[in-house]
Amino acid sequence: MTHTWLSRTIRAPTTAVFETVANATNYTKAVSDIVKVEFLTDQRSGVGTRFRETRVMGRRAATTEIEVTEYVANERIRMVSDAGGTVWDSIFTVTPVEDGDATRLELVMEARPYRLLSRILVPLTKGIVSKAIASDMDAVKAHLEAR
Repeated sequence: MTHTWLSRTIRAPTTAVFETVANATNYTKAVSDIVKVEFLTDQRSGVGTRFRETRVMGRRAATTEIEVTEYVANERIRMVSDAGGTVWDSIFTVTPVEDGDATRLELVMEARPYRLLSRILVPLTKGIVSKAIASDMDAVKAHLEAR
């Protein structure tokens, strides 16, 4: 298992930051690498929401099915996907910063490989995954601060 933790301070209200990361449509607007979102459930937010996200990674597009497994409005959202022999478990947490006009966005991602090849590849690709996640977090920050 690998564990990745990242955080950003964003000059935006907590509700705006949460709505950006907790709503797949809004997240797509912030992260340009995501080129398509297809909802697999009638609901668009909250526990049980499932969707397919297609993003460009290098020269290829990769599609992942994601499910929201925990949702506490304006506090945290947990999304889980099973791809490539690995369960990817991500928790976004938003916390108001003391000065009142900013929000701390944190992401903790655990990768739990369950196939032999994945057990070898996941630790080797941790740096690439961390860089991609950091890019997403920077895109969310830039998107919200440009408003």
